[in-house]
Amino acid sequence: MNKKIIIWSITAALAGFLFGFDVVVISGADKKLQTLWESSDSFHGWVVMGMALWGTVIGAIFGGIPTNKYGRKNTLIVIGVLFAVSAIGSAFSNDAYVFAFARFIGGIGVGASTIAAPAYISEIAPAKNRGRLVALYQFNIVFGILIAYLSNFLLSDIGENAWRWMLGVEAIPAVLYVLFALKLPKSPRWLLSQSREQEAREVLKLIDANANVEEQIAEFESHSHKNDKSETIFIKKYRFPLILAFLIAYFNQLSGINAFLYYAPRIFEEAGLKESTALLSSVGIGITNLVFTLLGVFLIDKLGRKTLMYIGSVGYIISLSLVSAAFFFGWTGMAVPIFLFLFIAAHAIGQGAVIWVFISEIFPNHLRASGQSFGSSIHWILAAIIPSFIPYLFSHPMIGAGVVFLLFAGMMVLQLLFVAFMMPETKGKTLEELEDIMIKKK
Repeated sequence: MNKKIIIWSITAALAGFLFGFDVVVISGADKKLQTLWESSDSFHGWVVMGMALWGTVIGAIFGGIPTNKYGRKNTLIVIGVLFAVSAIGSAFSNDAYVFAFARFIGGIGVGASTIAAPAYISEIAPAKNRGRLVALYQFNIVFGILIAYLSNFLLSDIGENAWRWMLGVEAIPAVLYVLFALKLPKSPRWLLSQSREQEAREVLKLIDANANVEEQIAEFESHSHKNDKSETIFIKKYRFPLILAFLIAYFNQLSGINAFLYYAPRIFEEAGLKESTALLSSVGIGITNLVFTLLGVFLIDKLGRKTLMYIGSVGYIISLSLVSAAFFFGWTGMAVPIFLFLFIAAHAIGQGAVIWVFISEIFPNHLRASGQSFGSSIHWILAAIIPSFIPYLFSHPMIGAGVVFLLFAGMMVLQLLFVAFMMPETKGKTLEELEDIMIKKK
């Protein structure tokens, strides 16, 4: 594989590191902030903890606009700036509303990154390695999650304002990311969609000096001529990829993954672990996530997207059922962490490795950012709603953690049926070949 493509893919994928760090770093400050600002469970869930996720929804809904208009590279640079501003603003906040607004800004960066980064990588990657390269984005998400958990653990004992340091340190990788992103070339497919053929030719030569650039351009244009610039993803022609994007995003969040990542220490404390042990167990979750994401990245172009989704779905059903049983029957100690490690492993090798790759592949070039935006929006709307209910659901005497995890397990049975009867395999095919396949399935 061309070393330049690897370097550019890793650079773009580092947006995922900031995504993972930003989403999870709040977990270390969760209970401290609720006590500090004397928030009710509802206010804490929807405003203090949830505002970042609503920012993510906005970023996902509207992130396709700058990604299409100004390009994947320029959007990635702005995303890095948003993360830096959010980190500094959160660290210096003195009330719940200023804090929530700062987190909202970071959320916009998270949502937009789920569009721009996978779209950029998928458009520069060769077909045979596209899954692995786009999956680097997910790898960086879980690496960011691990570093956030580890950072929270290391900073937890430095004093009353430890939470400010936990949130503020994100500014350092955010600034570095902006500097790295400035060096990226623009996506050749995006340049061609903007009729900037000479610039696209130069980037394609930069990618591979020995490639037949004119043949590559001809293949792209043979498909772009079929498509009306006024088309949207909502016309009948693109119904099949639209349904696929909706369902894979829907099931991703109905597994409970974001609810768990946001409240991992709280869930472990609910299971009877002490606060320090809960934070350390969260680091274990981050390591498990990283190891099995690496395995998913390695296998995604060998076994294919569909096979990984089969493995993940079965793992979800088993692990979530066990977690639910642990809460119902009062299994304390390390039982819940072990079952949740299995849950994270199932997610990492299945949905985690597949979702951003799959959504970036199934839409045509001229609608890729719009399709990515749609799938990301569904993902993040649910990611905002579900975790916001967790403090209330866990504390409700008629519901509790056992019922919540049982519902998540039931949804994963439905995901298994989706994989078996609807989901196509996309490995090894060019984006233009996949466009033809998706349109024929309408």
